[in-house]
Amino acid sequence: MLIKRLITGMTLLLSLGSPVSQAVEKIIIANGGTADSLQGQTARRFSEQLQARLGDQYQVEYYSDAKLGDEKDLLDKLRNGQIQLATISSIMSAEVPEFALFDMPFLVRDRQHLKLIDSEIIMTDLAAAARRHGLHIISTWENGFRQISNNSRPIRSPEDLKGLRIRTPQSEWRSLMFASWGAKPTQMPFSHLFVALQTGEVDGEENPLSNINGARLQNVQKFLSISNHVYSPIWLTASDSSWQQLPAAVQAAITEVAADAQRWSFAEGARQDTRLLKSLGNAGVQINHVDRITFIAASKAVYAQFARQVKGGDALIERVMDLAGH
Repeated sequence: MLIKRLITGMTLLLSLGSPVSQAVEKIIIANGGTADSLQGQTARRFSEQLQARLGDQYQVEYYSDAKLGDEKDLLDKLRNGQIQLATISSIMSAEVPEFALFDMPFLVRDRQHLKLIDSEIIMTDLAAAARRHGLHIISTWENGFRQISNNSRPIRSPEDLKGLRIRTPQSEWRSLMFASWGAKPTQMPFSHLFVALQTGEVDGEENPLSNINGARLQNVQKFLSISNHVYSPIWLTASDSSWQQLPAAVQAAITEVAADAQRWSFAEGARQDTRLLKSLGNAGVQINHVDRITFIAASKAVYAQFARQVKGGDALIERVMDLAGH
């Protein structure tokens, strides 16, 4: 009789959803960009493949469009354990000074150059610097080459930027860059940008084509100037303490799926550049190319500040330039 009562009680507990039946670990992945941007597409692909790799023991949840906050918020949530993984781009340099390397204008030549930088510098020197700040860099994905859009005029030289209020990410280096070119940089989260352009709070912005298209900025911008002034990676990031607590098999799964996502994002970025440029032109945006020589000449102050402010900055820049010849 006692055994029967015990079995009945256990059956009831299981039917109500006991802790044993719900012992599923959760991995939350967050992205501050739009779902349609390349970073959003890559993060979604990664999340789906990671769920398939981990199976039923883990529940992978993915949030895009800054639903869990902008990049600054996401870093805070990583550190306090509210989320496990996040994609972090331009704001990384505010956390780890060495990452300002990717705010140096016209430094990254192309994606092949970026792959060499990733293996020789990011995943060695910069990843070590990130760990000193409590962050673990898992993989480098593409955000893209950045272009300039505005509602006033085509941008051909720095002279054309004078007086224009240009939204920049929350990065002192991007602000310094545009100030050096004569603009009035205005830092704000990406999630606020469409309305700021629509209302005239800012005149323009700078972003990869996939971000511009993903946020439908072509609906509130008249001119697009192709500059490729910065290549912005985006880093799949965890807090170092949370990463160390993950089982080795889960760490391996995340790392391997992230490497596949990297290969896809670089290839897809190249495909999208041509397609999106045509699409944005068809949407009525007037497109031109900047005079890179005049912009490079106006960028000396940014490099000088990096060399002064970031320990070993000159050496990092030289190593990146050396890799461009490989």
